Amino acid sequence: MKNAGQLSRRQVLAAAGFAGLAALTGCGSGDDGGDSKDLSKKRNGAMKEYRAGQRFKATKPLTFSLLNLSNPVYPPKDDWLFWKELTKRTGVTFETTDVPYSDYEKKRSLLIGAGDAPLLLPKTYPGQETPFVSSGSVLAVSEYVELMPNFRDKVRRWKLEPEVDSLRQSDGRYYLLPGLHERVKSGYSLALRTDVLDRLGLSLPTTLDQVADVFRAIRSEYPGRYPFSDRWNQPEPAGALLGYVGQAHGVRAGWSYLNTSWDAEDEKFVFTGATGGYRRMIEYLRKLVDEKLVDPEGFTQSDDDAVKKLLSERSFAISANPQELVQNYRYNLQRQVEGATIEMIPAPLGPAGPVVLGGSRLENGMMISGDALKRDDFVALMQFVDWLWYSDEGQEFTKWGVEGVTYTASAGRYRVADGISLMGSDPDAPKDLQKDYGFYNGVFSYGGSWELVSSSFGPDEKKFQDAMSQREELPVDPAHPLQSVEQEQATLWETPLKDHVRQNTLQFILGKRPLSEWDAYVTELKAKNMDRLTDLHNKAYDRFRKEHG
Repeated sequence: MKNAGQLSRRQVLAAAGFAGLAALTGCGSGDDGGDSKDLSKKRNGAMKEYRAGQRFKATKPLTFSLLNLSNPVYPPKDDWLFWKELTKRTGVTFETTDVPYSDYEKKRSLLIGAGDAPLLLPKTYPGQETPFVSSGSVLAVSEYVELMPNFRDKVRRWKLEPEVDSLRQSDGRYYLLPGLHERVKSGYSLALRTDVLDRLGLSLPTTLDQVADVFRAIRSEYPGRYPFSDRWNQPEPAGALLGYVGQAHGVRAGWSYLNTSWDAEDEKFVFTGATGGYRRMIEYLRKLVDEKLVDPEGFTQSDDDAVKKLLSERSFAISANPQELVQNYRYNLQRQVEGATIEMIPAPLGPAGPVVLGGSRLENGMMISGDALKRDDFVALMQFVDWLWYSDEGQEFTKWGVEGVTYTASAGRYRVADGISLMGSDPDAPKDLQKDYGFYNGVFSYGGSWELVSSSFGPDEKKFQDAMSQREELPVDPAHPLQSVEQEQATLWETPLKDHVRQNTLQFILGKRPLSEWDAYVTELKAKNMDRLTDLHNKAYDRFRKEHG
């Protein structure tokens, strides 16, 4: 690795929204796709025959520049085995510009705007590439994926065409190579004190109605306490809770909220925060608050306060993810409350049935500088990106490292080598897979087959993810990219509308605003350009369907 500088990043969660086309390449861009498809003079260092499942090895040493997010948990080191082994296997050396986590997005934009961006721009979330499309600063990667057999193979085998098509811009092309998952990987659900449930003769709930019944039984046993007191109220109040309760009602809410969503029955975009499903989600939570089954402070309190209530038995349930379940709740409960046990359930089912929200098999991915196409090693660059980020071998390498050195594998089961820890797996180990070797690094390691993604799961997460991955993925929204002027107008409307939904969602749930005022709330949304926003998206959908469908 060569280091080219020191920079910074602010993480932004952007929605991987809009899908619907069937073709993976081309789509209105000519039969063979692309502006300059004569690549005969751009094959310096490239393999003559490169296929899916074949290791990429440059025919001569190559160096590619990379914008490298510097994670404070494992800041980059020049002596990482990752760099050395990567060059040994591929003949490629990275010249990195290291950017601190807190300022990554801002610095990336500045570099692109100044024309100084590195060739490879990873850790880009779907939607973040849009501002750079019209200037030609980033490559229309959809026109060159014929150089990427592993990427195309995974999209085809995993039936990811709708998700990938969600990335297409108004010209029919996409400019981001996303991380690809074989199955949906879910994050959050409800965790409950199972020792308390056992004592009361209760089973773990599987539906929202059963959750309410369990809370009622706990409230009856402990009348002065709230069964459920929640956390994760930043940047959205009840971001995790609304996410999985909304999913049970078939709508995006909380952290996954989007102002517009596709109504398959009416075949048009509607405003999410005014739909019947969104109202029913609010009504469910309002009822729990009214019955004193949910702590009202749980929608605004800090994470620390929520966890303290759980550990002091002022509450008996809390939102969770698999890591917090094991490393925080269970570990500390066992130290403070004799005989305490806690488990996380699959996200409880509701009116929508056993579903997960669509579009969640894409992850952050890679932009490539538009200048890459001018290089004589362009084909080798695309082959290399395909191998490192999308081949089975490359994904195994970036996650686990070198077999026999950093990990061992048997019958599809992986474990770090003796003396090496991964995310606290062995607190006494002298070495850490991320900090000391550079593997399991979020810049390079994400997505992949379910076997690989689940290879690092502990027992609790494996049980949870296996259950969630069996659920039906709701269809992703059809493609409807906005033109630049439309995007500017939509941006002006989006934030005031989202803020109004957020504020009133909380007021309705907490009883500070009666649900009899729902119609008045919808009228207020209309005054904030709700209908004009959905009309804009429906117009874009009709236009894109006619031009590229």
